Amino acid sequence: MDVSGLFSVEGKVALVTGGSRGIGEMIVRGLVASGVRTYLSSRSVEACEGLAEELQDSGACIALPADLSTPEGCEELAGALQDREDALHLLVNNAGATWGAPLGEYPADGFDKVMDTNVRGPFLLTQGLLPALEAAGTTDDPARVIMIGSIDGIAVPSFESYAYSASKAAVHMLARHVGRAVAGRNITVNAIAPGLFPTKMTRFLFEEHEAEVLAQIPRGRAGTAEDLVGTVIYLASRAGAYTTGVVLPVDGGVATLR
Repeated sequence: MDVSGLFSVEGKVALVTGGSRGIGEMIVRGLVASGVRTYLSSRSVEACEGLAEELQDSGACIALPADLSTPEGCEELAGALQDREDALHLLVNNAGATWGAPLGEYPADGFDKVMDTNVRGPFLLTQGLLPALEAAGTTDDPARVIMIGSIDGIAVPSFESYAYSASKAAVHMLARHVGRAVAGRNITVNAIAPGLFPTKMTRFLFEEHEAEVLAQIPRGRAGTAEDLVGTVIYLASRAGAYTTGVVLPVDGGVATLR
């Protein structure tokens, strides 16, 4: 057995949604550094193109801005990717939205926005990219879909973000359900459930509740880019070729040790 290339993803083609900031940006940077031709998408044209330009010296990084909260946006992104690439080895469905409001005051339009972006968007985009994923997959090295869920879809969060936690639980089941449907088509589908990572979305936790929040994490610290990228690389490489339908917490033990 030659293990030297077991975790290599060099030469593959990837699309990362929500890739211009936060967890998506961490994944984009890690894939580009690993030799992956990486397309990044986000609603902000400026942020998307800015990161792609910044990373050009590190490897192949191409901006494909899109709004995945609408069916039209999902269709346009799937078409744009497939106009450029015959095969897609890795799709990371990371684009997401959140909304917080007290129970009794939670707005219907806020709930719809979160569910449309976090659940419907990944489903429609994956569905639209099936031809490119099938073109990339082989028996030994299938194409990969990674859904970015959340620990909030496993453990009940302390904050009143009802649609967000519900949507991430749905994303976890969506990964398993779609994974079953495509298992015989040389495509694997898994979900990563991140815990606390330093992002724009979690900035207020570090500013206002850092000691309290870290005390609830068995490992005693927030996640780092290396923690997340390492998990993505495992799932996307030959090492993860036989893993599908899994929801993998990357959370310092919150889901399993508390």
